[in-house]
Amino acid sequence: MALRKTHDGKIGMEKGLANSCLRGDAKKEFPVPYNKEQLRGMFWRYDTNKDDKLSRKELKEAFSNLGASIPAWRAHRALNHADNNGDGYISGEEVDELINYAVKLGYIVN
Repeated sequence: MALRKTHDGKIGMEKGLANSCLRGDAKKEFPVPYNKEQLRGMFWRYDTNKDDKLSRKELKEAFSNLGASIPAWRAHRALNHADNNGDGYISGEEVDELINYAVKLGYIVN
């Protein structure tokens, strides 16, 4: 409820304005960032050949699902960031670096 001055000079409550503002705000949905465990599960879901490694192609699909505007480029950057041994894959030991990279980018749930 909003406060307003009435015609007789007293302070009164105005219901209509406050309720209309609340109704509008109540309907809005705010994006929420993924947490690390959600990202970990989401990335491993794209390990389509179940070799416990994420290839560039699998990363591209994962970043596409996350809403990256250029998922192939994002997969390339993720490999550069997290592929510590240079084999072209993200392994179980390297996935934490991939997760940190994705968190830093701020991917969100819509």
